[in-house]
Amino acid sequence: MIRNTAETGLNERAQHLLKALVEHYIRDGEPVGSRTLSRDSGLDLSPASIRNVMSDLEELGFIAAPHTSAGRVPTVKGYRFFVDTLLAVKPLEQQEVRLIQQQLASNDPNPHALLSSASSMLSAITHMTGVVTLPRREHIAWRHIEFLPLSDNRVLAILVVNEGEVQNRILHLDRSYDSIALQQIGNYLNTHFAGKDIHRVRAELLSELRRTRESMNNLMMAAITMAEKVFATRGQESGRSYVMAGETNLMEWAELSDVEKLRRLFEAFNQQRDILHLLDKCIVADGVQIFIGEESGYRVLDECSVVTAPYSVGDEVVGVLGVIGPTRMAYERVIPIVDLTAKLLSAALNPRK
Repeated sequence: MIRNTAETGLNERAQHLLKALVEHYIRDGEPVGSRTLSRDSGLDLSPASIRNVMSDLEELGFIAAPHTSAGRVPTVKGYRFFVDTLLAVKPLEQQEVRLIQQQLASNDPNPHALLSSASSMLSAITHMTGVVTLPRREHIAWRHIEFLPLSDNRVLAILVVNEGEVQNRILHLDRSYDSIALQQIGNYLNTHFAGKDIHRVRAELLSELRRTRESMNNLMMAAITMAEKVFATRGQESGRSYVMAGETNLMEWAELSDVEKLRRLFEAFNQQRDILHLLDKCIVADGVQIFIGEESGYRVLDECSVVTAPYSVGDEVVGVLGVIGPTRMAYERVIPIVDLTAKLLSAALNPRK
């Protein structure tokens, strides 16, 4: 459900002109003047009458004048009123619906592949940045671990958790191990920890290491050391994180193409903290949520809009997906794309339903 704003008191003519101005600016990215609105608005009004209405809209904070132009552009308040009151969301074309369905109709048992596919698809279809948070789970169960030898004292650890989710880690060790030793280490860990919550496993490993370090044989010591390295390299995936695609698409939008703006934005994407905090707000919300410019609460997103929707596994909302782009994005198209993608991703993650 898109949030509503309080009544503004704009009459029908002012609303019509604001809608025309916002749509024109979203389409062309250029400040809109009274002559353009007189020609394109469909109202039988002179440029002078339109200038009077635009002056009222500016005084009320719905539009503003850029420094170097006689035209006007929407403010955050103008976009918000447009989205909540004036926007007519368009149904997606069947070709777009089929594309989204095909992208999320994967038979890959790894949920991460679906999340990455959803992020890439959102980016490709909107020409903006697609983002999908990794599932929030209270319980992550250890199913199986396997180690394969690589060169230069490196080992590939293949960890299976929950219902077949596979996570690969490359471990850098102090010595080399042959395949037989690695199989024995994997067997030891699977015998002791399969089926247990992964956070509990880590606590038990540390406790075991402290308690029996002196009496451990070399196999047990190697097994616990390797398992600890697996946890140490889980990084952000052990907590909250997201997959993102199409960051460089934002360079194509003039209002975001400033090098310093892009540097700060990409830095925020890499650090993830602020973006995750914003996306996590949407987990408890119902349906599509839209943050326009400064509404996000983060200065780095002041010239961006974020459109999100939650996705579910079973009856539990576990994550959020969305699109990050300029404030002049085509909301009537982006909103249904995000909404449908969230529903189809939920369905793909619940194949038995």
